[in-house]
Amino acid sequence: MISKNKMYLGVALATLTMAGAMVSPQATAAESKAERMAKAANTKAEVLEAQLQAMQDELVSLRAQVSAAAPAAAVSADTQKVQELDAWMTSVKSEPVVKKAKDNMLYFRGGYSGNDQSMVATTNTWNGHQLAETTKGGTGGWNFGAGIDFSLNDDLFGLMDKTELLGELDLNYVDLGTFTSGVTPTLLGLKGTATTATQSMLRINASPKIKFMKGEKIRPWIIPVGFTLNVISPPSQVNAITELKPAMNFGTGVDYNVWKSLYIGADVRYFLATTQLDGTNVNGLTAGGSVGFGF
Repeated sequence: MISKNKMYLGVALATLTMAGAMVSPQATAAESKAERMAKAANTKAEVLEAQLQAMQDELVSLRAQVSAAAPAAAVSADTQKVQELDAWMTSVKSEPVVKKAKDNMLYFRGGYSGNDQSMVATTNTWNGHQLAETTKGGTGGWNFGAGIDFSLNDDLFGLMDKTELLGELDLNYVDLGTFTSGVTPTLLGLKGTATTATQSMLRINASPKIKFMKGEKIRPWIIPVGFTLNVISPPSQVNAITELKPAMNFGTGVDYNVWKSLYIGADVRYFLATTQLDGTNVNGLTAGGSVGFGF
């Protein structure tokens, strides 16, 4: 019995030994393949990691280069701007100071006024005939007015250097003295009741003015032709009462810059209506001096 057991144990032991011998190479082979796969994976990971590291290093290098170049470019641009400003300031300081002329002007003028004929008025005329106890109005008197010059162009629209074109708006009161009115004694038949009346006229003028020698102290000027509206007082004769008459005006004069914006001047102007105002002649001239203030 014991001998049989020993025999069975020997057989089992031999069987196990052979099985182990057969299994051991397979296990070893499997282990070797897994190790190779792991090593290959590790190698690939190491390669990818190296490539990523290289790319990261390159990005860091590029950033450093850009950061180093940007301040230099900014500094260069700022320096150029500063140099340009310095050059401009130097050129401005080196130029002579030019005072801007006061081209616009407010002026006041006055002097002698004369009409070509005495004006016919309701107070002394009926159908062109002088009323009783009347005297004609005068032809000479005085005038006073004011106006504004507005500068429109410095060189007559390129036609003439230093020749300025201005627009003038002028108001002028003309007093031609007094005369004796005969309306009352004529209508009522009462002698010795005549009264004295003033013959006057308001001229409203709008004209282009050409002024020469811009920039000089003394400046002559002309008005080639302008528009005038004459308002007479008293109005025209009794049976045709009117008081407005359009006309033209022409003029010439000179302005002198006394000090800063203060000017003095002299002028002569002629006013022409092509027809009479119901028998009343409004043509005449003014001559005198002026005081102006530039602005």
